[in-house]
Amino acid sequence: RGTFGDASPWPLLGLAVLTAVIALFIAKNGLAKKYGLSTWPSDQKRYLWFIPMWILTTGNLWGGVHANYSGMGLVCGILSMALVGYLEEVIFRGFLFRAMLKDGNTKTAVIVTAATFGIGHIVNLFNASGQDLLVTLGQMAFAVAVGFALVYTLLKSGSIWPCVIFHSANNALGIFENEAAQIALFGSTNAAILAGLAVSIPLCVGYVIYLMRLPDASQTV
Repeated sequence: RGTFGDASPWPLLGLAVLTAVIALFIAKNGLAKKYGLSTWPSDQKRYLWFIPMWILTTGNLWGGVHANYSGMGLVCGILSMALVGYLEEVIFRGFLFRAMLKDGNTKTAVIVTAATFGIGHIVNLFNASGQDLLVTLGQMAFAVAVGFALVYTLLKSGSIWPCVIFHSANNALGIFENEAAQIALFGSTNAAILAGLAVSIPLCVGYVIYLMRLPDASQTV
């Protein structure tokens, strides 16, 4: 998709440099534990082995599978999307969430972190495919729900890694989305998106409700 598209090595290079800079900053200042980067959740059964999140990860493949790039373009696309997932998690669930927790109001930190993550998807209104308002609002609602699931996963488990894996995998699998098959099955791209949201939003909300009932990681240490 052009010189600076997903399949180009240049965005990948930029993302790799940014990831390295942030990782070095975190390591140099001993912030890995603060941002949940030093551990993996020990009691995975408590979090249902994160199965609802793994199901949501495959959402881009529910309408079929098709590699939208080939060769090095495919490799660059996958790696770029994976790095975007890591960076967004460190920024939203790491820097932003922990900065807001300094005020001692966990509820506000959770809401703001989840809401800002979802509201950012309003840019889909301006994409080239002419996506309509209803679909965009649905995607925003899903992103907010996912934002809550991710921040509660971090809050309850003390680890950001399940969030990073989910986000990176979800982004990377988007490269294999089969839009033609979705249109053939549902009649239009918008209808396919709405069908996916009808399944994924309730699943995400249910998982959030479950996670809310668990003690915070700081209470289980």
